[in-house]
Amino acid sequence: MSSEILAVGLDVGTSRVRCVIGEPSEDGRLNILGVGESDSKGLRRGIVTSAEAVSESIRKAVSDAERVSGVEIDSATVNLSGEHFRGENKNGVVAVAGPEKEITEDDIERAIESACAMPLPPGWDIVARVPQEFIIDGQDGITEPVGMSGSRLEALVHVVISPSAARQNLVKAVKRAGLDVEETVLEPLAAAESSLTDDDREYGCAIVNLGSEITSMMIFGRGAVQHTAVFPFGSMHFTKDLAVGLRVSIPQGNKIKHEFGCVASFLLGSDEREEMIEIQPVGRNETRGLSKEILCDIMQPRAVELLQHISREADAARAQISGGVVMTGGGSLVRGMCEIAEQIFDAPTRLGFVEPEYFGGLAERIQGPEWATAAGLALTSMRRQLREGGHGEKSPGKKVAEFFGNIRDKFR
Repeated sequence: MSSEILAVGLDVGTSRVRCVIGEPSEDGRLNILGVGESDSKGLRRGIVTSAEAVSESIRKAVSDAERVSGVEIDSATVNLSGEHFRGENKNGVVAVAGPEKEITEDDIERAIESACAMPLPPGWDIVARVPQEFIIDGQDGITEPVGMSGSRLEALVHVVISPSAARQNLVKAVKRAGLDVEETVLEPLAAAESSLTDDDREYGCAIVNLGSEITSMMIFGRGAVQHTAVFPFGSMHFTKDLAVGLRVSIPQGNKIKHEFGCVASFLLGSDEREEMIEIQPVGRNETRGLSKEILCDIMQPRAVELLQHISREADAARAQISGGVVMTGGGSLVRGMCEIAEQIFDAPTRLGFVEPEYFGGLAERIQGPEWATAAGLALTSMRRQLREGGHGEKSPGKKVAEFFGNIRDKFR
């Protein structure tokens, strides 16, 4: 069965498009067969502004991954991002049917549907339904109620909604690139899938996916999602600050950020503070020197501002993050970001590298927080196909089994 399964994760970001191709191994891990990436065009804050430009970026990344893996793909699991996502915790209650009062998958589905029966703004859809726990006759903390007895079943569900047009336009762009969309997965949920452990989910942690123009945060606790938030800012703020402050172009500002940038002045040694780098202002032929200390003075206040904004959201959610903060996305690679975040969140903070227990094969090619989302999408694709028994049409019963399989995954 596993030989028929080809898992593909496609992370369509504002600055980069990344593709991961893999297949399941005998030990249950995802063997990475190929990876590819390209510059992203036609997206602004996660929203498609030019379908053809997005499709071309996707084609380049997929082509690279296919060349490395030696296989051709026709479908992928795709990330879903954007600044308008809203997450809410809902509950739904149903009476258990049947003379034996034994809970079935149909009862679970009805309870979840009851929790998701909420009024939506015009043009908005539910994009994620993540079960948190079930309560049977007042007994809470239940993760798999099938087969248990009870007369009253309550489902606690984290529901995420967003404008439907954003998802539809992204799906159209992917199809225009020659791929079918298996499913769409929230970006922070995909990043969590590849970089969080069971203990992280159980004891509470926050995953912060810092992209180019969008930052998303998802807080976990008791094994499930407790809170979701999206912020309309990202690492591009650093680039723009440098472009304005140093009078350089956006491409040069981005290069300076990646090669020399630091947002934590206490990480700079005395010699490094005085070290000079050469920059070329726009419209000038001559270069001028810039000390790394001044560069840090420009970037650090912005890092503090952005992270404080995220921290206030976490505080407002009243969620325990005993397991700390896990930072993913390309923006997290800026030097000193974890150290500053640890001070602001007052919690242990680390970069979100993919968990070795989940990946094999060419796993060293995705060893970076910028690959967490694409790797998580591929992992999600593999697990879904394993539950379904490989490729094939879904029967109504299989759809319910898939949904319940998702529940088990979240409580692993």
